[in-house]
Amino acid sequence: MKHVRIYTYCFLLLTALGCKKPYAPSIVADPPSYLVVEGVIVAGADSTIIKLSRTVNLAKKITNSPVAHATLSVESDGNTSYPLTEVKTGVYASPALNLDNSKKYRLRIKTPDNHIYLSDFTAVSVTPPIDSIGFKILDKGLQIYINAHDAQNKTRYYRWNYEETWIFHSTYYSGFMSNGITIIPRPLNQQIYQCFASDTSTSILLGSTARLTQDVVYQTPITFISPTSEKIGIKYSILLRQYALTSEAFTFWTNLKKNTEQLGSIFDAQPSQINGNIHDVNNPTEAVVGYISTSTVQTKRIFIDDTELPRNWRPDYPVSCHIDSFYYSDPKFGKNEVIDLVSSSDIPISSFGVRTIEGYLAADRPCVDCTIRGKTQPPSFWK
Repeated sequence: MKHVRIYTYCFLLLTALGCKKPYAPSIVADPPSYLVVEGVIVAGADSTIIKLSRTVNLAKKITNSPVAHATLSVESDGNTSYPLTEVKTGVYASPALNLDNSKKYRLRIKTPDNHIYLSDFTAVSVTPPIDSIGFKILDKGLQIYINAHDAQNKTRYYRWNYEETWIFHSTYYSGFMSNGITIIPRPLNQQIYQCFASDTSTSILLGSTARLTQDVVYQTPITFISPTSEKIGIKYSILLRQYALTSEAFTFWTNLKKNTEQLGSIFDAQPSQINGNIHDVNNPTEAVVGYISTSTVQTKRIFIDDTELPRNWRPDYPVSCHIDSFYYSDPKFGKNEVIDLVSSSDIPISSFGVRTIEGYLAADRPCVDCTIRGKTQPPSFWK
């Protein structure tokens, strides 16, 4: 009887656990979708680029919800307006505005559902030049940093973002290709071994000299690259942009960084309310994620060649590869496997044979074709 009671108890316990249902309040299951505004009103010779999107439910598969077909313009406190054009879904831009630094500016947004949003007027923050971009070779990888200063001690608050570009190559070099009928030598203008790839920064990069006597940014870390990254396998370049911030903008970005990048343990900063400077004209209490600053921008680019790095640093490639043999006449079965190669997804690498070509070595496309992850055409700035 004792064993029966134990089995009965276990059965009831498992049944009770199996009957539990997740609690998903409607406010969590279907949270409000807030407008997200990203970008800076650039007063100088660079383009102004603003991105519009909506917040998405973490439980859903989509990670981005851009807002298309909106109407955007930059307005001055002198009643001058500068329209922005949608250049990509949810991305709005204008060439160099060359704004008057003595004026204040704001962003006007009209969404497709006829909601109008305005940012607060902000004065132009003049950004000091970037003195240099350097790098340190550390045991665990490559640390890239920035040096900058403001001789007038006026800036104090900084934000950076960057674009990376690098050369990489596929695992195998392909000297042949299929023309749909047979295998032919690969022309030089159709090489797929070496490509260029690029990426943009995703973390919030901030710096402050408010507690220092001099407005000097010294060796502030920008990004860290693993010694096994293919970014630095051949040649790497980084274009860094520097923006001056007001103390209010710096506070916004600091809070956003804490809420998005520094949560996860009891020792991290606790979530806090993020107050931007963008408002719905007809509903001021509506939450809008974003802070629009007006500033000039300073840029600097450096190149890093693999000859400047430790010789034992070698890139790890993102796919594992192996080579297959395709015979004109398979030694075991006599089948013409080259016919299968012509129509397969494998790409021929090289031929084999003593006096005549007996077949080809081939590998999967991701192992041979670098254009899956990049472009063969070098960017205009590459040197």
